[in-house]
Amino acid sequence: MGKTEVFLNSLTRQQLRFLQHEWSAFAHPHQLPPKGQWHTWLIMGGRGCGKTRAGAEWVRALATGKPWAGQPELPAGAGQIALVGQTYHDVREVMVEGVSGVMNIHPRHERPAWSSSRRRLEWPNGVVARCFSSEDPEALRGPQFAVAWCDELAKWRYAQETYDMLQFGLRLGECPRQLVTTTPRVVPVLKRILAEETTMTTRASTMTNAGFLAPGFLEGMMRRYGGTRLGRQELDGELIADREDGLFLRKWFELGRIPEVSNLLRIVIAIDPPATATDRSDACGIVAAGLDEAGTGYILRDRSKRGLRPREWAQRAIDLYHELQADCVVAEANQGGEMVREVMARADPAVPVKLVHATRSKRRRAEPVALLYEQGRVYHVGQYPELEDEMADFAPTGLSSGRSPDRLDALVWALSELMLNQSTRPRLRAL
Repeated sequence: MGKTEVFLNSLTRQQLRFLQHEWSAFAHPHQLPPKGQWHTWLIMGGRGCGKTRAGAEWVRALATGKPWAGQPELPAGAGQIALVGQTYHDVREVMVEGVSGVMNIHPRHERPAWSSSRRRLEWPNGVVARCFSSEDPEALRGPQFAVAWCDELAKWRYAQETYDMLQFGLRLGECPRQLVTTTPRVVPVLKRILAEETTMTTRASTMTNAGFLAPGFLEGMMRRYGGTRLGRQELDGELIADREDGLFLRKWFELGRIPEVSNLLRIVIAIDPPATATDRSDACGIVAAGLDEAGTGYILRDRSKRGLRPREWAQRAIDLYHELQADCVVAEANQGGEMVREVMARADPAVPVKLVHATRSKRRRAEPVALLYEQGRVYHVGQYPELEDEMADFAPTGLSSGRSPDRLDALVWALSELMLNQSTRPRLRAL
């Protein structure tokens, strides 16, 4: 029996009842409203992280006057709440009557009356919550509210229209506010909300709420989706977007992802060394790639890391060379190539280093490699979140952060050597 079970067994029935409904005593930080002035509180999290419970408890707190809710009890005449979901069925089954819905998180003496025909909740003190669907934005034309809870906004059918109609109706009381709870997806309305100065955002992964989820569920989800784009979105609650002007699309990585590969003709390790070795300097790009007899390329490893000194990144590349029984190490001659050769020779003179010359810009070098991805000729063997983030963020103007694309540079050199260098003479090998 764990510590939690021992503690709960020591409590009286009255104490257990208190804990059951005293939300602020055991809520996660991301489930409590942020302090300060805000119009929109956005909870963006993975499946099962407690978004619905947070929304229902916030509505309950505002309707009944709990001090932790971020504002006082809704005053008479302004006690109007909007509950907005993807469909009316979702509002009823999840937001109102669900296990973590508004009805079930109330003590019996505080529970509002639910009228399914009128699609409304009414508390004993006169506060009313009305239900709306994203399939009917026009239903929000006319009513007015002091508070709104929008659930799973990222999958609303008419998201922008519904959200806009709601904003016109949020006009009661001294400080109209809304809570948006959603698993992230790259939709324009969510990007707009994130960019607004009056938005406060809290984030949480599925693992945050692991104590209330079935262990088998977590284990299965992480094994199947951990590190993938879908897993990062649905479990980690990350908003993963492609740049509109980017050279690489994330769907190419997902469509070309495999668990393993064998019988490769050539394997190379590409290095893009940093100019300095500090935690704030550029990373040392170290990427391994292989080629099969059909001319398909494979990304095998990403051992890139920030803050490595020359002897450290050299040893890292040498270890990877021996691990994969690679053919050679590739480095750019224009950017410290001779230094790479010297450092590698001191660490292991048996490792062959091939210097390649850059005659074009990073963008021009990356373009033919992006074309290989678009044609489905490159596969990722496993998960490479940091590398793929950098690739998806790379545009003709570079990375949005302004940093050097070190992981991408190494990948480009590796695939260029294997797939764009016509002088390559491969030999069959097993991996």
